[in-house]
Amino acid sequence: MSNADTTPSSPAAGSHAAHGAHEHGAHAAQGHGAHEHGSAAPGGLHASLDGYTLELSTPEVAAGTTEIRFAIVEDVGADAGASAEQGADAGRGADAGARRVTAYRQLHGKELHLIIAARDLTVYRHLHPTRAADGGWSAPVELPRAGAYRLFADFAPEGREEGLTLGADLTVTGEEQQVETPEESDLARVDGYEVRLAGRPSGGAPSPLTLRVARDGRPVTDLEPYLGAYGHLVALRSGDLAYLHVHPHGEPGDGRTRPGPDVTFTAVAPSAGVYRLFFDFQHEGTVRTAAFTVRADEGERAPDGGSKHREEHTHHAHHAADGQHTHHPQHGHHA
Repeated sequence: MSNADTTPSSPAAGSHAAHGAHEHGAHAAQGHGAHEHGSAAPGGLHASLDGYTLELSTPEVAAGTTEIRFAIVEDVGADAGASAEQGADAGRGADAGARRVTAYRQLHGKELHLIIAARDLTVYRHLHPTRAADGGWSAPVELPRAGAYRLFADFAPEGREEGLTLGADLTVTGEEQQVETPEESDLARVDGYEVRLAGRPSGGAPSPLTLRVARDGRPVTDLEPYLGAYGHLVALRSGDLAYLHVHPHGEPGDGRTRPGPDVTFTAVAPSAGVYRLFFDFQHEGTVRTAAFTVRADEGERAPDGGSKHREEHTHHAHHAADGQHTHHPQHGHHA
């Protein structure tokens, strides 16, 4: 489970309890099928997409330790008739033309990744819920403050080539506390670690982002694989919380990618605006989250309609971090 709570007095802090090793992937906003070199269409803005719906059974929970329950429901139309003959509700949605999804492709070791974030972007949770035989999902979670939250389900149904990211609103009840989104910064401190961000995302254009991890002033050169990578990066756009997940260049064991201190990503922000970046990394058996507030400018467009930054990005990717990264990252399917 990946956690990050931030307050004005700790503008870029995060904390993370490891939930075992899981693998990472990369995708741009629309889900596991949208990679950073492709479309930057934002994900998580809809509860229903391409015949699949995120049904949240717990749209309102109390602050503190609670449980989230939900299901992914597929619109099967006429095909649902055969299921109806079985006479049981298990595995189907309430609508006779819909049924719960019970078969998933594993995305780097997990069938589904659940992200929960406060609307003010000061709370972040990355969870791996448990699926019941009837297709219902559940996950315990600690949400420290009352307020408006957004929930994202990242998954790939069996038989579907591309993944999906669906979103739903979540209300957390209790005594509300006014917490401001931290100011822009390129330095995050978490549990004695310092993580420095180099680079800024651009709207509609690929941009290299490098995270350098240090502890006690010394570079960390023995990062551990977490979900199949040395780091994971999720970006949420301030306002509508459009979702973007990006994977790093290279992967552990490929003979080229070093275990720190640098982890480099290529991100395509769906638009200009303010974003909150959440970087997960594992060291000495514990996963931690470093959080940053950044502003993405509108990417310049070349005369042919492409990105003016693309050539610069290609050059950078070939030479980043003394050659430790490859230009074409492994297009895995996210954590």
